[in-house]
Amino acid sequence: MQRPERTRVVITGAGAITPLGLTAAQSWQAMREGRSGIGPFERLAGHELKAPLAGEVRGYDPAQHFDDKRLQLLDLTCQYALVAAREAVAQSGLDLRAPELSERSAVVIGSGAGGESTHDASYRRLYAEGNPRLHPLTIVRLMMNAPASQLSLEFGARGPAFVVSSACASSNHALAQALLMLRSGQADVALAGGAEACLTLGVVRAWEAMRVLADDACRPFSKDRRGLVLGEGAAVFVLETLEHAQRRGATILAELAGAGMSADAADIVMPDAEGAGRAMRLALQDAGLAPEQIGYINAHGTGTQANDATETRAIRAVFGAHAQALAVSSTKSMHGHALGAAGALELLAVLGALREGVLPPTINYREADPVCDLDVLPNQARERRIEAALSNSFAFGGLNAVLALRRWD
Repeated sequence: MQRPERTRVVITGAGAITPLGLTAAQSWQAMREGRSGIGPFERLAGHELKAPLAGEVRGYDPAQHFDDKRLQLLDLTCQYALVAAREAVAQSGLDLRAPELSERSAVVIGSGAGGESTHDASYRRLYAEGNPRLHPLTIVRLMMNAPASQLSLEFGARGPAFVVSSACASSNHALAQALLMLRSGQADVALAGGAEACLTLGVVRAWEAMRVLADDACRPFSKDRRGLVLGEGAAVFVLETLEHAQRRGATILAELAGAGMSADAADIVMPDAEGAGRAMRLALQDAGLAPEQIGYINAHGTGTQANDATETRAIRAVFGAHAQALAVSSTKSMHGHALGAAGALELLAVLGALREGVLPPTINYREADPVCDLDVLPNQARERRIEAALSNSFAFGGLNAVLALRRWD
């Protein structure tokens, strides 16, 4: 049940750049149509890779967005964050530089790796080329807080600004922190989401060593799933207190009704159903939602044997008999696993489902798995009007963050 005494938080802007498209609208359209943004590595062409697939952002030209002087300061992760944030702010209609708003505007961005492309270029120059002199702006490009700092500079947001890094749960943790700040009165508006651009040879080799990358396709919940496919991109959202949004007559996309966070404290890589389930229960409790009010879950759904089976057990433990009626899908099958940006990209899918009554599918699904016995929307989107939804993110290290959203009519 909704708690009238609690400050409510809504989403009034969304922007993205993903393997599915260069805008939020393009990315959502591909999701609802079940189109894949995953293909052979272009950036690492020529290298012998055990898993030669990735969800790369294609068709992106930095020169269309930034002048040469600005680009000197920006790692690819920051570029993606800025492109997404510009779209979100434009949709919201806000001017964060306005005197009455600047100091009441926060920035919270999730990123698992930060300026990895800058790290990669610097190490190649230092070790492969034997050049001891690095670019003088290397540090400001690769520092973990760079996306939050660059967004603050871009939009004149002078409130709290920081980056959250919790591996694959980074974006959902960032959105949860923004939600809590708005509720507590520390800000009226927040730019929140995630950005990641770490498809470098070193990162891919490290993931290959873990033996969790798929070599054919990302097939979440399918019995023949062979692992995850790495992705990249960014999605940023404008969050506002309901009072602030209504006072200015903003168009509300959805309500960010609650968040649940937990730690497994069990294993550094193996997922734990109890910890994941606790995060879902906490999100429902925080949002004042009964399990039966949830019509859709955007699953973490990486496509690994362990994750998908564990997440299924967690969903069944939380929802009981209602799990049979739940629609569950993994859009990672289309855009890949964007690590620290994953939850932000997946929030696009949840917004689209709530607003348009179209639930995006899990593509590449071929064979039912008894240990993943949920309605995973295989291969085809489904039209269904839903009241509320969850978005799950579960990270290495046993760190879990779940968002609960409610449709806004």
